[in-house]
Amino acid sequence: MAQLVKAAQAGFDEKNDALVTVEPIASGIEIELTSKVIRQYGDQIKSVILNTVKEAGYDGVKVTVQDKNAWDYTIKARVLGALERGSKA
Repeated sequence: MAQLVKAAQAGFDEKNDALVTVEPIASGIEIELTSKVIRQYGDQIKSVILNTVKEAGYDGVKVTVQDKNAWDYTIKARVLGALERGSKA
């Protein structure tokens, strides 16, 4: 399993994008999501985030996402970018 060594961000707090922050935690994967469409798409967004972190092989990650109506592929790219930045010392 890959581990984060520091907190990192990817994305922008702008329309049709998502600002993703990752932080190292003891174990597991925690997701904190803020979105205007959380009632309709919250479960789907959380699923994309969780699956992306797992597929990348990480454990011990807290992911905070401020969604501004981003598409799934954008969220996935932002999560992967933040994980990559956080894994480098």
